[in-house]
Amino acid sequence: MSALISPAPLANTAASLRGDQPDLPAYIDEICGRLDALDHQLQAFLPEPDRRARLMKEAVALKARFPNPASRPLLYGVPVGVKDIFRVGGFHTRAGSQLPPELFAGPEAACVSALRAAGALILGKTVTTEFAYREPGPTRNPHNLDHTPGGSSSGSAAAVAAGLCPLALGTQTIGSVIRPAAYCGIAGFKPSYGRIPAAGLIFFSESVDHVGLFTQDVAGMKLAASLLCRDWRLSGDDSRLRRSPVLGVPEGPYLKQASPEALAAFEGQLKHLQENGYSVRRVAALGDIALIAQRHRKMIAAEMAQVHAQWFPQSEPLYRPQTAAMIREGQKVTAEELAEGRAGRGKLRAQLEALMADAGVDLWVSPAAPGPAPEGISSTGDPAMNLPWTHAGLPTITLPAGLAPNGLPMGLQLVAPFMADEHLLVWAEAVAQKFSRKGSAL
Repeated sequence: MSALISPAPLANTAASLRGDQPDLPAYIDEICGRLDALDHQLQAFLPEPDRRARLMKEAVALKARFPNPASRPLLYGVPVGVKDIFRVGGFHTRAGSQLPPELFAGPEAACVSALRAAGALILGKTVTTEFAYREPGPTRNPHNLDHTPGGSSSGSAAAVAAGLCPLALGTQTIGSVIRPAAYCGIAGFKPSYGRIPAAGLIFFSESVDHVGLFTQDVAGMKLAASLLCRDWRLSGDDSRLRRSPVLGVPEGPYLKQASPEALAAFEGQLKHLQENGYSVRRVAALGDIALIAQRHRKMIAAEMAQVHAQWFPQSEPLYRPQTAAMIREGQKVTAEELAEGRAGRGKLRAQLEALMADAGVDLWVSPAAPGPAPEGISSTGDPAMNLPWTHAGLPTITLPAGLAPNGLPMGLQLVAPFMADEHLLVWAEAVAQKFSRKGSAL
């Protein structure tokens, strides 16, 4: 295991902090020390002068506000990383760009305010690709610094994997939560579209931007999701949750986008699950994945051009090449093409859910990425395995499910019907336990 990797399970950490084990100021001092020692290599967080002094002051104030452990909120003192695409009170928002941060000023993001209300402390802003598109930042993969952590939520994924914080916020427009979580060997959750309010986000594409979460395990994800997702309802009386889900493999051109290495690992993962009592059914699906991807790209390009309609003409030289090219591409998308892309979201969702119902499938299962994290940091990798689930707005999670031959993590992606987020996380926790017992080899 890399020396940059350290355990930081959210649920256990939160429970310990509420019970003063450890004392909150001492814990924050330790976290700041770890960040100071490691982040010059990892570069997951944006620099902040006097971070430790700010956090210590906030920790002392929080402890004074909640002296009685029994009355402390669920995330009491938990340090959280926030992708620099969200507005956070007291911080500039730069969105990974060179544009003046004053352009992005506004009220704090609703999800950030919800985390504060639950007792969390903002450890800092995490690195994002420029405007959550393809131009990468400096962040590296904590498992191997010569490899990308993925993107666009690069810093959030790397920070959680390295144990710098137990929880971080990200966003996903194509694969920007699931892919970096898979590359960094942690859990990444993209809920149903709109389930976590996106107010206060610098949008890439409002029609498909999802607020997502990073934790080291599913127990932590369940805690975070219960606090941030609208109308979270989890009943122990639901009989469906007392059995193992039936897993559906989407056979066809979508699955063939994964590398031979990833497909071989995936078949090994499926075999292991079958040996542990899971039923796997292969279902022809997503035969038109090329057309879905084309519609998705036109839609997000057009909406990106709309978001930047005022900024781009005034500051075009400050945009990096790939971002500028995407905006120019979006300016050429017709109103009819944009409408077609938006309408396609609901159609694809209905198609996928109909296939699940017909085949008796509870969850789709697939590789979380076309392979392990690519070498170098000039690219954040290929989001092809995530695109259709994002387009359809379906809740999706990736779980660590072994290592590639080069020692880098491989993720397993699970997808549930729309608004079945609660079921997804319960079932995902059981699946994750099967792989934690199996060990790392694929």
